[in-house]
Amino acid sequence: MVTARAEDTPPLRRLVLLRHAKSSWDGDLADVARPLSPRGRRDAAAAGHWLAEHVGRPDLVLCSTAVRTRQTWDRVVEAEPDALGTVPVRFESTIYEAWSDTLLDLLHALPATVTTVVLVGHGPGLPDLAQRLNRVSGDGPLGKYKTSGIAVFAVFGSWDDLGPGNAALTAYEAPRG
Repeated sequence: MVTARAEDTPPLRRLVLLRHAKSSWDGDLADVARPLSPRGRRDAAAAGHWLAEHVGRPDLVLCSTAVRTRQTWDRVVEAEPDALGTVPVRFESTIYEAWSDTLLDLLHALPATVTTVVLVGHGPGLPDLAQRLNRVSGDGPLGKYKTSGIAVFAVFGSWDDLGPGNAALTAYEAPRG
């Protein structure tokens, strides 16, 4: 019996992992309250342009409740309001400080009607998830998952089956503004 590999099957869904843009270290704020730096605001806008051109309108955005992730998504939308302005956003406190297992649990619970999701999160959990799905050591394009980095995965199957072996990295970019 021959078993089909994920790459042999057309993708059913897309997962987009967006790491928040560069945050500011000015002031004496708690980590969760740190805003974007001026560079981060520019990079988030550049990420918006990249997403609009290469991904299009997602069905849902899952966004950490940290200030810098919320501001990242706000700047993405401001840069491309026609393409991304009406996307439903669900703010999830569990994304902040989450590792890949927690992020996978969140994605496994997505309804089947969601075909493209953007997850806006943090390192090290988001890069850990990308590495895990891509099964790549630190040498590949995900070796240094930069701020405002975007990894796009084709998902071959349902959300509750998402894991290594049924997702393939189709694009990675770290837009700069």
